[in-house]
Amino acid sequence: MKQANQKYTAVKQALAAVADSARAVPMAAYMRNQFAFYGIPAAARRQAYKEAIKAFKRAPAIDYDFLNLCFGDSHREMQYFVVDALAGVQRRLTPDDVRHIEPYLRHKQWWDTIDGLDKVVGRIGLNDPAYRPKIEEMMRSWAQDANFWMRRAAIDHQRGMKEQTNPELLAELIEMNLGSDEFFINKAIGWSLREYSKTDPDWVRDFLDGHQRQMAHLSVSEASKYL
Repeated sequence: MKQANQKYTAVKQALAAVADSARAVPMAAYMRNQFAFYGIPAAARRQAYKEAIKAFKRAPAIDYDFLNLCFGDSHREMQYFVVDALAGVQRRLTPDDVRHIEPYLRHKQWWDTIDGLDKVVGRIGLNDPAYRPKIEEMMRSWAQDANFWMRRAAIDHQRGMKEQTNPELLAELIEMNLGSDEFFINKAIGWSLREYSKTDPDWVRDFLDGHQRQMAHLSVSEASKYL
């Protein structure tokens, strides 16, 4: 745990060194003042903790004690570090890692971390053919979770997978959430369909033809953007 604390302190100091209080105010406001910010733009933030990411990727094992400390920090950029660190070791992750990652999806919830972490979890299924059924079963469970952010994570977890998308699963997860009046769910439905329309527009058209009456206008509008 001592090493985890040392690494956490190093990342925190690296970010604090380039903090911009003038930027922090509008950045916090954009996230509805739910989180404190150092006020660092994405490129500068990643530059600040670049060496920490390199060291994290070189380590023989994933230090979740370190990531837990970072995610528990009051500054939002520290949660972004966790997302970037996990993305950096994406190909090493297995379904067993989800038990460590899921708490990050369930705490300090907002679209910024949810949309980064769901992509990390989704791609675990691409690391090994044996992993995919396990991830897909998790997503079926998440798609029915009482917490709408978990449902959003499930709906969007295949975003950007292109030809590796499982369209039957995509349809199943969306169908579980049709009729919702939650903005972030309806946005996710439209976003996931819009992304897949870049790969298989005919499939998305067929899905819309069969489900449009059950879908929110926002979902249809988003899904139709490239059709």
